[in-house]
Amino acid sequence: MHTGSIPVGRTNSKVSVYRQLAVPQRVAFWQQNGGLHLVDRLDQGCYTKNMKKRSDRNHIIYQIVGPKGTYIGVTAKTETTVLKSVRARIAKHWYRARTETKSWALCELLRSYASKDDIDVRVLEIVRGKAEAHARERELIRVENPFYNTDKRGV
Repeated sequence: MHTGSIPVGRTNSKVSVYRQLAVPQRVAFWQQNGGLHLVDRLDQGCYTKNMKKRSDRNHIIYQIVGPKGTYIGVTAKTETTVLKSVRARIAKHWYRARTETKSWALCELLRSYASKDDIDVRVLEIVRGKAEAHARERELIRVENPFYNTDKRGV
């Protein structure tokens, strides 16, 4: 963090101060006692640049309920809320069922609904980490044996 004081006279303005410093517009100033104080230079980066980005994220295990049974799936929490992430995943299922001619049980179920808003979806669990989430999904599929999960690889 850089701190400094620049006197502000009648001819000086914030714009001229920016030019004097030759720094980008991304700076924070604080004005007190007739002076303009440079509080922080944002162009020098912040503490998060040197931090390692998290490689594990939350994953959501969800269940689609149909007339013959259920479907269990997993998706990453990519949106701001869990519900938005699940809705985004359901929209992908819906789009794929409408545009492809797969004869999978889940696709046939989704084609039978008039709107994707009619699909009954429930959040079962939120798991931290991709490997852990997929392992838990396979475990739930193995235990519950859902009707619409036709791909039983790894179960």
